[in-house]
Amino acid sequence: MDVAGSASVDGEWLGRKLQFFRCSDGKAWFALAGVDVEGAVGPSTLHLVAHRPNGETLDLSQSVEILAAHYRTGSLSVAPKFVAPDPAAMEQIKAEVALKEKIFSTSANEPLWASSFRAPVTAPPTDSFGTRRTFNGKLASIHKGMDFRAATGTPVRAGNSGVVVLARPLYYEGNCVVIDHGLGLYTISMHLSRIDVREGEHISTGQPVGLSGATGRVTGPHLHWAVRWQGAYLDPAKLLRINLSVAR
Repeated sequence: MDVAGSASVDGEWLGRKLQFFRCSDGKAWFALAGVDVEGAVGPSTLHLVAHRPNGETLDLSQSVEILAAHYRTGSLSVAPKFVAPDPAAMEQIKAEVALKEKIFSTSANEPLWASSFRAPVTAPPTDSFGTRRTFNGKLASIHKGMDFRAATGTPVRAGNSGVVVLARPLYYEGNCVVIDHGLGLYTISMHLSRIDVREGEHISTGQPVGLSGATGRVTGPHLHWAVRWQGAYLDPAKLLRINLSVAR
């Protein structure tokens, strides 16, 4: 059904608001959405309503089946302090959780990206997204990003344009850079050996943000790159495959 002539389009899926924007030629509406790595499987309803200039509304809602993904499991050995933090570290971790909640609570209300996303490093990625991991045989977690086999000192670049909303060391993430790309979409680079951007800085696609390293909870040098949308952690490989050149 043609909605190009609509004055606006509203949407909601899995409890998250879809924020639509017009493409550059004004002939179509776009919105980005995704399913969290821990999201429930089964039927869901994608709610869509188009609003015509004459006041007419069109309900374009449809059913979307969410299928189960099959992820690997693995065990890793890390420094004991990352499995059983001492009281001082727990206070630091608690403060950082509050900081991240504040940062992710506000995003630009328009797309800040330009065209498609690019990989942050020139290095091979691993099939690590969604892996169920056990640390030192005690702590289980789900890997919510993509790992790249990047030696210490490998340049790490912005996957797309946006605003740096965090650029500092964190307990688990090590030296970390978070970029707001607008509409609740963020990319996160972790374990850097060096940070080369500052918070509040507007950056362009491909601009260096730092160097890869082995800071934080790691087993060796690499880049952990995560994609977050409205609180959901999405598979970065899928974002890299989306052609967004038609949307902006």
